[in-house]
Amino acid sequence: MNTISKKLSFYKIFSLFLALFLSVTSVFPVFAAGEFPRLVDDADVLSDSEEAKLRGKLDEISERQQVDVVVVTVDSLEGVNIEDYADDFYDYYGYGFREMRDGILFLLSMEERDWNISTRGYAITVFTDAGLDYMSERIARDLKNEDYAAAFMTFADWCDDYIIQASTGVPYNIGNLPKEPFPFFLFFVICFAIAFVIALIVTGIMKRQLKSVRSRSEADNYVKSNSMQLTKKNDLFLYRHVEYREKKKDSDSNIA
Repeated sequence: MNTISKKLSFYKIFSLFLALFLSVTSVFPVFAAGEFPRLVDDADVLSDSEEAKLRGKLDEISERQQVDVVVVTVDSLEGVNIEDYADDFYDYYGYGFREMRDGILFLLSMEERDWNISTRGYAITVFTDAGLDYMSERIARDLKNEDYAAAFMTFADWCDDYIIQASTGVPYNIGNLPKEPFPFFLFFVICFAIAFVIALIVTGIMKRQLKSVRSRSEADNYVKSNSMQLTKKNDLFLYRHVEYREKKKDSDSNIA
């Protein structure tokens, strides 16, 4: 290969890498070197207060667990596959702890109405396929109602729980998935309703078994026949009550 051919090959390779770099930078938002926020809300689905609260939670969990927990929203994927977009975003902005760059990223695209969860390093062990499916079902409830703040907070809380569970050596997986919080109040309401219905049924049966009772002036109906026998009878004079009234006198007649 002559010198001119070598130069042409070099320029072709350089142009290819340059085109690839420009395509990547045109898809991903640009941050200053060293600035890699764990919340990137490019689609602007969160309010300022919601962003501040979520960012604080993501930072706290990530630093405490030493596993990056990241949330990203974009307007569009620009034709890129969502799984590739999530993986490339994570790699491009250098998320992750230690050599294996342990972390998890939640990506939501508004135009495609699609979302994806990408894991890296130790997070692949923490978030098994069964565990991710279980988590996704809980997050989807809020996404369906377009309550994005609640969905992202749920994602962060579950991530924290999953990492804690994995630290025991038994990550959440088939046959070992998280248990839903016990709905004590709902259980109490259901039990009360059942008890109330049973009480109504029992009292209704008892009411139908009752015989109607009317007041009587004598006590014959309450005395068992031939249960009372008198062995001695006496008439006793107890007392006398006498009233005196003055008799009116006729008025004297007038003499004409």
